[in-house]
Amino acid sequence: QVQLVESGGGLVQAGGSLRLSCVVSGRTFSRYPMGWFRQAPGKEREFVAGLIWSTGNTYYADSVKGRFTISRDNAKNTVYLQMNSLKPEDTAVYYCAADTLYRMTSVSDSARYNYWGQGTQVTVSS
Repeated sequence: QVQLVESGGGLVQAGGSLRLSCVVSGRTFSRYPMGWFRQAPGKEREFVAGLIWSTGNTYYADSVKGRFTISRDNAKNTVYLQMNSLKPEDTAVYYCAADTLYRMTSVSDSARYNYWGQGTQVTVSS
């Protein structure tokens, strides 16, 4: 069993920054592909960023490219999402997700991920 626990959400003004953390625990930690997704009220969950541990490759939704950065700390079993230049439209619940089955599908495909965190709320005021 794998547990994902997000933290770091909150209320911030437009133009501000937040850093989300996702601690991965449970069975022996491996280099799972990881993703960040978000869901705003009344909208479907959407891909934000993804990271392939084995290669270090990162992927971003067009809406966050250049503003958000996904990174990892292997020693802390943690994945981060640094969010800069935040906009009101970034307001959502943010979820991290792990693909422990190494499915060979797009990192932006939510169906790829079999473990999800509980989510952390990010609210950006205008």
